[in-house]
Amino acid sequence: MAFFTHSNFYLKFLIMLITISSPVSAQLSVSFYANTCPSVFDTVRAAVRSVIDREARMGASLLRMHFHDCFVNGCDGGVLLADTGSFVGEQNAPANKGSLRGFSVIDNIKTQVDSACGRTVVSCADILAIVARDSVVELGGPSYSVPVGRRDARTAGSTSLVNSDLVAPFEDLPSILQKFSNKGFSAREMVALSGAHTVGQARCVNFRDRIYNETNIDPSFATSRQANCPRVSPNGDDNLAPLDPQSPNRFGNNYFQALTNKRGLLHSDQVLFNGGSTDSFVTTYSNDENAFDTDFANAMVKMGNLSPLTGTQGEIRVNCARVN
Repeated sequence: MAFFTHSNFYLKFLIMLITISSPVSAQLSVSFYANTCPSVFDTVRAAVRSVIDREARMGASLLRMHFHDCFVNGCDGGVLLADTGSFVGEQNAPANKGSLRGFSVIDNIKTQVDSACGRTVVSCADILAIVARDSVVELGGPSYSVPVGRRDARTAGSTSLVNSDLVAPFEDLPSILQKFSNKGFSAREMVALSGAHTVGQARCVNFRDRIYNETNIDPSFATSRQANCPRVSPNGDDNLAPLDPQSPNRFGNNYFQALTNKRGLLHSDQVLFNGGSTDSFVTTYSNDENAFDTDFANAMVKMGNLSPLTGTQGEIRVNCARVN
């Protein structure tokens, strides 16, 4: 009898340790605002629909912003913070400067949510996570539950973190795999999340080298892109081209079909299908849109759980661009 009592003590102690050491993401819940802001999901959904009705590309931009937030210091709204003094944070790091867009959209949605529920109830980080999901849905992609309860960071991530954690358009497969692995994602999850490039556009400066110098590219596709992206920089650096040449404003699996035809716009896109370890995943998704939708949705939920601030950590910002 003493043995069982002794064992039960250690069992309870072990459970306590596991609870204490569990990641804070376990505290996120779809029902977090059920009592304090029950209308938050409906409010955000209506606002996102209105924004995308006016400009479909904005949906891709808002989805991208959520990616860039979560991959640097976790999903803490840090990407929304404007630089202060001599500190250069996430927004103006080279990987984001001049390319992230939609900050005013988040501000406007925050105003609408605050009007319904109060100014210090729903975090900017949660709004960004919900907006990303709703953008995917409005563009024709899968829906998924968004656990909420994140709080906002009081400081943005540094430029060095942005440079080290985000994938650059010129990176090779081993480096991309490592960056995603560092965040806990498998190769298949990485390819699924890369499918976000089924919507949106890229600047000429980010694909110029590919369309003029790379060989694993469909010649007619390269020629068509060269028409709007001159060979010599800085001519046309900011000219845009769709990441998915077939349906840039519809969320689907055409992006993967483009890769199998050597029509990926960015170097970092085409390396996913270039005789390497991820070819099979690209092939699967190019043939089975349901498989892509399912894996993308699951990976997005997982990404939304990257190191959120919860409980008494951080704050609920009144203005998403600056700390309270």
